[in-house]
Amino acid sequence: MGLRSRWTRPALAAAALALLGSMTTAAATPAADTPNARPVSVAARIVPEPAQISDDPGTFRITPATAIHLGAPQAAGVAGQLAALLRPATGYPLPITRAPAPGGISLILDREGPRLGAEGYRLDVTAAGIAIRANQPAGLFYGVQTLHQLLPAAADATTRQPGPWLVPGAHVTDYPRFAYRGAMLDVSRHFFPVSVVEQYIDEISEYKVNYLHLHLSDDQGWRIAINGWPRLTSYGGSTEVGGGPGGYYTQAQYKQIVAYAQAHFVTIVPEIDGPGHTNAALASYAQLNCDGQAPPLYTGTDVGFSSLCVDSGITYTFEQDVLDQLAALTPGPYLHVGGDEAQSTTAADYATFENRLLPLVSGAGKAAIAWHDITAVDPPTSVVPEYWGTTTTDAGTAAAAARGNKIIMAPANKAYLDMKYTPSTKLGQNWAAYIEVQDAYDWDPGNYLQGVGESSVLGVEAPIWSETLVTLANIQYLAFPRLPTIAELGWSPQATHDWSSFRVRLGQQGPRWTVDGMNFYASPQVPWAPGTKGGVD
Repeated sequence: MGLRSRWTRPALAAAALALLGSMTTAAATPAADTPNARPVSVAARIVPEPAQISDDPGTFRITPATAIHLGAPQAAGVAGQLAALLRPATGYPLPITRAPAPGGISLILDREGPRLGAEGYRLDVTAAGIAIRANQPAGLFYGVQTLHQLLPAAADATTRQPGPWLVPGAHVTDYPRFAYRGAMLDVSRHFFPVSVVEQYIDEISEYKVNYLHLHLSDDQGWRIAINGWPRLTSYGGSTEVGGGPGGYYTQAQYKQIVAYAQAHFVTIVPEIDGPGHTNAALASYAQLNCDGQAPPLYTGTDVGFSSLCVDSGITYTFEQDVLDQLAALTPGPYLHVGGDEAQSTTAADYATFENRLLPLVSGAGKAAIAWHDITAVDPPTSVVPEYWGTTTTDAGTAAAAARGNKIIMAPANKAYLDMKYTPSTKLGQNWAAYIEVQDAYDWDPGNYLQGVGESSVLGVEAPIWSETLVTLANIQYLAFPRLPTIAELGWSPQATHDWSSFRVRLGQQGPRWTVDGMNFYASPQVPWAPGTKGGVD
């Protein structure tokens, strides 16, 4: 999908190309080969919606002579990804050159000004060529994501297609609304191998998501190797919901995920939950329990029954080892320390635990993110509470915002991707809500929670919990199309927020997802473009 590395992309299904046949045939007609043939407007193709966009009367044609101009050495990775996307379907060489490439595609790092920041870009498509300009490589990457959506869906094919390869003229100036635009993947309740995590990175980064929060520990499984604590993975990682085989990442595999994410301008945020959601650790090491007795492994889905021993010194030795090693493995600025649903921990013990834990995070050189339950202990302003509630009022989170804490918005009844779409959806849960696509879109992260205004919001996150998810196809079905929906709330200006426009733009993603072999939910609320074939749950 998109800029996905070719060794992780699924093979293109013949059925998908057949579905696109009518579109490809139309594109090959003389009328569609003329510069002004635009059956769908440029603005109606792009998710998330850019800050500014206008049409250009010209149309650029990618031909066997087209080259990719590398305007700076730092753009080499993005240039290579763009070439890898275009070469299989076009069959063209698309050489990457340091020399200017008239009539080609240029990736230029320049002083574009503070408005664009580190992630903004300018994209100009004319009959004479394509230019993407940015202050930093991240901006070039996001400009390429927008260019990608202007290409025919057949450009995602892994075998040569007939073309022609026309890009409608456009002028885009774009930059994000929020600094943090996240997705969360729960690998604890069901374990997903490195290849699945990498493919999810491919898919979320296309929609300008820049953080992936990995939920690495819970009652059902511990998923990251920690030196000095081998039973966390050999025993605590040996199962999952329903009693499956579980699994875990070695530190080398975790580094691989981090590096893959960095290449897609995604920052990994690892989570080790506590003091609750800790049965896998408690089962692995008896000394982490106040009575010195290890509980059995757990394969159910209940919450709130486990707790680390708050008064034991070894608890904090354990936490320091875990956090220090994760900090050393994770170049990003954050460690997520959970802190939610600690129902087996008294309020006093919860405060004791968090007040000893949070300095360990800062001592490891990181800032802590925690579920908004952390606001009960009045955490330092360096701590980022993540709001997961289902109401528009929460006194603790509002008080934290007033003190100066930045907030990540992830209300479960709007942003949790593991919620069912409708009562007939087989996968997922419904404890927070049924969330159809419009429900996921119709809220404003900067004006949702009373007392938490735009200036207090660091960003948004779309978590997906895996109680009912076993395969990549399961993840995709619940994440798409809602993940791009939440991504738009994080990237696009609030002034552009309009369901009528969004549903049309979202519908244009369908043919590409079909070519990519994605198992997505074809919501009846969305007018899907011809060539769309949804998946099954």
